[in-house]
Amino acid sequence: MSEDLTGSRLGHYKIEGVLGRGGMSVMYRATDVRLGRKVALKVMGEHITGDGEFRERFVDEARNTSAIDHANIVPLYDFGEVDGMLYIAMRLVDGSDLASLISEGPMDPSRAVELLAQAAEALDTLHEQGLVHLDLKPANVLVTSREAAHEHVYLADFGLTRRGATGHRTSSGDFLGSPTYAAPEHLRGESVDGRTDLYALACMLYACLTGGPPYKGEVQEVIQGHLRTEAPRVTSRVPLPPAVDEVLRRGMGKTPDQRYGTCKELISAAKSALESGKRAEQTPASGPLPAQSGPVPMPPQPGTPPGGSPGAGPPPAGAPVPGGQPFPGGPGQPVPPGQPPPPPARGEPVRVRPPMPAQSTSFARKSDSSARWLVPILVIAAVTVIVVMFIIMSETVSSAPPVDGGFPGNGGSAGSPTPGEDGPSAASFG
Repeated sequence: MSEDLTGSRLGHYKIEGVLGRGGMSVMYRATDVRLGRKVALKVMGEHITGDGEFRERFVDEARNTSAIDHANIVPLYDFGEVDGMLYIAMRLVDGSDLASLISEGPMDPSRAVELLAQAAEALDTLHEQGLVHLDLKPANVLVTSREAAHEHVYLADFGLTRRGATGHRTSSGDFLGSPTYAAPEHLRGESVDGRTDLYALACMLYACLTGGPPYKGEVQEVIQGHLRTEAPRVTSRVPLPPAVDEVLRRGMGKTPDQRYGTCKELISAAKSALESGKRAEQTPASGPLPAQSGPVPMPPQPGTPPGGSPGAGPPPAGAPVPGGQPFPGGPGQPVPPGQPPPPPARGEPVRVRPPMPAQSTSFARKSDSSARWLVPILVIAAVTVIVVMFIIMSETVSSAPPVDGGFPGNGGSAGSPTPGEDGPSAASFG
């Protein structure tokens, strides 16, 4: 198509620019002036408008797209013909396509699986209605991140979509579609079904994981690869779990019976293979623990001297402890009485004062202990001496004989009071 319609009007659509070009049509960015809505406008080239076969294909695309209502299939807004030019107006997806993402190199495996899982949902819905896409390739998988919190996929371009029968070919027998992702039965013109699209989906998964399609080269080399050569292993190109190779080998089986039953089964198997590889990487290697060549060191318990163990007793005085210093209280390291050892420096091991040796007594620990005990002993001894002396003097006085019939030292007679003293007279006793 030689003429560029940018800046012109086609019916009620104002064409603003080219989005892409194909062999039989051009995709434009346009505005529906009636609704004020941006659209993607696919216009069939004037040079093939008169070709009945291509015209039929274009009309089939409009019918097949409008017949499928799914969140991952690009919505069709309008279809018609203006001045001999056929057009299809569909949703304008503000984003990119899978082909652009793959051109940057291998995609993150998790992201690739998430995007293709949405395409698988749309394909299985298509297959449940008896339709086969037949032109599945990365350029027809649109990706946008501006419609939801996550990336959203739209499946587009249903120009080759067929209801059963065989693959789409021209009247001269030429193959229609992209051989890069085509299944062997499609290339041979045999009967097709949903597993034909599944093969193409497996090829796209391969391309997402490795950055390129499974078969490369000239067109005939690519076709012969699909027909006769097993796809190279993914793990030969990128470091992925070997289980992924088995998933793709089955997905790209040369006959439909060798493949998975649905597109969702394929993507689910690929996801499981990738997750199993992650679990294997996160699981530490199992095996017996190495034998210890000596006793297992235990953390010091409260009250345990450094370098010792509970119940082992203190180290001898002056023995070295962690840090290279003699134990407190050893030779040359006296501890002043009543003064605790200085606190350890930050990062140094704690030095704990050892228990008192068995040969020592409690009285030898502090110099003022003798004074405290000596005072009560002296007091008791003094009291004892006084009591003994008092008893001895009492016995001496009571055992002495009286002088002149009176008490010793008394000059009067018995019963006669001392002159000057008041006392009873002898007559009072009479």
